[in-house]
Amino acid sequence: MTPQREEALRLLRLARRDQTALHALLGVPGVAAAVAFFHAQQAAEKALKAAMCLHGLEYRRTHDLEELAGQLADAGRPPSVVEADLRLLTPYAVEYRYDDEPPELLTPAQALAIVAALLSWCDELTRMHP
Repeated sequence: MTPQREEALRLLRLARRDQTALHALLGVPGVAAAVAFFHAQQAAEKALKAAMCLHGLEYRRTHDLEELAGQLADAGRPPSVVEADLRLLTPYAVEYRYDDEPPELLTPAQALAIVAALLSWCDELTRMHP
């Protein structure tokens, strides 16, 4: 197994952990949606970085999902979700972590769908690139 594939699989494991946290936190009394959406953003970020590893693409340390998706698209490997959806998640990585009342830019159903689509796409990529 190549180091790139090992790193991609590690990132996918971590993304699934964030997906599990997202599911667990949504709807918990006293837990703001932004806390759950942080994990949605993290799952999406790790999935995009895993895809980049599988395709041999390097990425800089960033939480900007649009930037990562743009790099994949520029390499002819666009992700399974549109950048507009990723734009909704990006602020939950940093901007809203320390905000008492962050806006809800998306619904829980949207966050779940974005993460599920990206992880499904990554699963397909791992089957295509053994």
